[in-house]
Amino acid sequence: MRIGELARRTGVSTRALRYYEEQNLLVSERSDSGQRHYSEAAVDRIRVILELYAAGLSSKTIAELTPCVIDGKATPELLDRLAVERDRLYQHIADLARTVERLDSVIAGASANMRTGALCRQGADAAPTLRTQTA
Repeated sequence: MRIGELARRTGVSTRALRYYEEQNLLVSERSDSGQRHYSEAAVDRIRVILELYAAGLSSKTIAELTPCVIDGKATPELLDRLAVERDRLYQHIADLARTVERLDSVIAGASANMRTGALCRQGADAAPTLRTQTA
């Protein structure tokens, strides 16, 4: 099938399909005129790629994993790699939670400043939040 048909059947733009090829996630045959042609298996491959993207994996990681995932057979190496990616996401979530806590502290300090005119305070283990002077 041609690129437009694959895009229609998978809901993925032709631009994204070209990107997947650049990232070695997808392979096409080329006609004599240079048009891309894909096998029927490309539809399932795109669905797997989309699922892995939705799971927070990068295109580089997906390229490393797709040979293991496409044939439908899990390996210990695949499971180990997926666990590493899950742990990376959990760490990112923890980092974001700490960032939100610090932002909440800044917001609280700024709110107190607006109510009282007092300088914003810094938390015990936080960097200075908001420092303003009242005239």
